[in-house]
Amino acid sequence: MNSLLFRPLAACLALAVTACATPTASATPSGPSTPAVPAATASPAVAGLELPRPTGPDPVGRDVLYLVDTSRKDPWVPRSGPRRLMVSMYYPARSATGAPAPFMTVEEAASLLRRKAPGADLPAEIVSGIRTYAHTGTPPRRGRHPLVVLSPGLGLPRASLTSLAEDLASRGYVVASLDHAYESSGTVFPGVGLLTCAPLCDQPKPPEGGKAAIARNRAKDVSFVLDRLTGRHPAWKRADLIDSRRVGMAGHSLGGEAASTTMATDKRVKAGINLDGTISATLPATGLGARPFLLMGSQSDHSPGKDDTWDSAWRTLRGWKRWLTVAQAQHSSFTDLAIPQSRIGPPASGVIAAERGLALTRAYVAAFFDQHLRNIRRPLLDGPTPDNPEVGFHNP
Repeated sequence: MNSLLFRPLAACLALAVTACATPTASATPSGPSTPAVPAATASPAVAGLELPRPTGPDPVGRDVLYLVDTSRKDPWVPRSGPRRLMVSMYYPARSATGAPAPFMTVEEAASLLRRKAPGADLPAEIVSGIRTYAHTGTPPRRGRHPLVVLSPGLGLPRASLTSLAEDLASRGYVVASLDHAYESSGTVFPGVGLLTCAPLCDQPKPPEGGKAAIARNRAKDVSFVLDRLTGRHPAWKRADLIDSRRVGMAGHSLGGEAASTTMATDKRVKAGINLDGTISATLPATGLGARPFLLMGSQSDHSPGKDDTWDSAWRTLRGWKRWLTVAQAQHSSFTDLAIPQSRIGPPASGVIAAERGLALTRAYVAAFFDQHLRNIRRPLLDGPTPDNPEVGFHNP
């Protein structure tokens, strides 16, 4: 994704300096029902920057973990030492108490603006203050819950999938949202400082093996995180919330490719989703076995015949599978970045409204994991519905 994608963000923030809200919390769900998908509406020209509210019944809690894999050197900057990861853990809570969870730190927001909106004379506090609905330190709802791992696109922070994480947690999931060192616009690591994507994203050519190599390394990251969350001595104080027999993964862009790559090497991941990501890493001839996989992308780029890698992956997949496309969606329509983009005025002609794109993404992702991690059948996945005319089902 390039800086052009974020120029509307810069203009939006310039208009909304006094209108932006600070993070607060809200209700979250346990997931017995499929979330309603609100109809598209025009966004006001100037509005407070906030994420959509979670659709489930439970409030949401959030913790942040700093994990270091001492068995591996960082593949992109070996001299920096071991592989580092930041992980936001979202979980269903008993109440909406505790401090509001920030969207990102001010330093991370400043790095995002420098990288994606260069030259914009805007306070980073506006971006870091985008309203969220999770709280820190709030007590969890008792029980054992499925775990979903989220991986963002290359060059994007884990914050770009915050509303998806909050929505799943509100519906009864534990969610681990990852930042991979040197792969985001900027992530602050304790005792280390801000690490950006520059060593990986700005080099003249991609690393040996291309983006497939990045996806394979992310698969190692995810397996390490699963070890640290579900092993004998877990790194997270609330690890008893996780049902390690029910683990899924979803990702956007390269993070979506990382989902299938992880499933190819780690059988603990029982179900996966690719949100608008090209699949550079070839899947095994046997696919992912009987495990289910969902492809969901923009109609313009990921309809059958538009992306050869999806055509190939579809033929390889052997288990339950669906191929969905969203009409008028852009690459950012599956992420929270669509929200600030939309605040500069009416939705761009021919582009799905930000709230609508996110609502569809959250509805189909939740339905998929409900069906395959919780054994709750979701008719939303059976085929096209008049309520969601933008979503096309393909069976090439």
